[in-house]
Amino acid sequence: MSASAPTPHIAQLWIYPLKSAAGIALPYAELTPYGLAWDRQWMVVDAQGRFVSQREVPALARVQPQLKGDEMILRAPGMLPLHVNLYAYEADAQVTVWGDSVPALDLGRVASQWISDCLSQTPEGQRWVASHGPLRLVRHHPDHPRASDPAWTQGDRAQVAFADGFALLVTSQAALDECNDRLQAQGHAPVDMRRFRPNLVLSGLPPHGEDEVQRVEWVKGDVRVVLKLAKPCPRCAIPDVDPDTGERSEGVSATLATYRSDARLDGALTFGMNAYWLNAPEEEDEQGPMLQVGDAVSLDHGFGPEA
Repeated sequence: MSASAPTPHIAQLWIYPLKSAAGIALPYAELTPYGLAWDRQWMVVDAQGRFVSQREVPALARVQPQLKGDEMILRAPGMLPLHVNLYAYEADAQVTVWGDSVPALDLGRVASQWISDCLSQTPEGQRWVASHGPLRLVRHHPDHPRASDPAWTQGDRAQVAFADGFALLVTSQAALDECNDRLQAQGHAPVDMRRFRPNLVLSGLPPHGEDEVQRVEWVKGDVRVVLKLAKPCPRCAIPDVDPDTGERSEGVSATLATYRSDARLDGALTFGMNAYWLNAPEEEDEQGPMLQVGDAVSLDHGFGPEA
């Protein structure tokens, strides 16, 4: 790194307490073996227990969680707020996240009615809920972690709650800047980082420099934190959903298709890197290190399956 190169640092921290709903930008966040504290701890499922995302119901983008005291408060246009105790549930459940069938905790009838009514407000959502509902809200069961894909973790202990496959998603501000340059060159409006739903956004990297980073490291107090960037993140249609309106367009995916075909994933369009806490403690009840916007980090380059 040249003397004039900027020091890589954490520019943004995000959590998404309800999977596929709006995110919360934070000045600091606790790191846990499941990712950032409270990230993707709740999820919407259909009548068969299969997870529901913006892929099926884009209106989920307009559901805004807030963490306050011992509650998660869900707000959405046209709805009274739903107050959910962070630890409460009414019944056990079995749910499916991609190919994983896992135990979960059902939040009960009131929460089910709220999310079903909320996502039925648009014609598209109404049709989907009518054919797949009633919907349920469930919480991650703390005694039943999922394992990340062993093909990419090489024997490391890598746990995840309701995120798609890995506990963390890392991207860079420069990657978004390049995407916006290309969007505008094609006549599209620029987008913000909410489209890509990262947990950590790094500054001080070249565009998509995270692609070639093997580890991100820094020291918090007396704890040395090491994140392993394990797998490029393939992109579905969610970046095409406007987070303010819940409406779809195809500008982002069409733009990514011009330059982000990734040979490591057989040509899938990728943006960002899936990651996990490499040196997480075995005792999950321990207080994790607090990550903070502005934290300087060091980067170990050399992505590859042999690393």
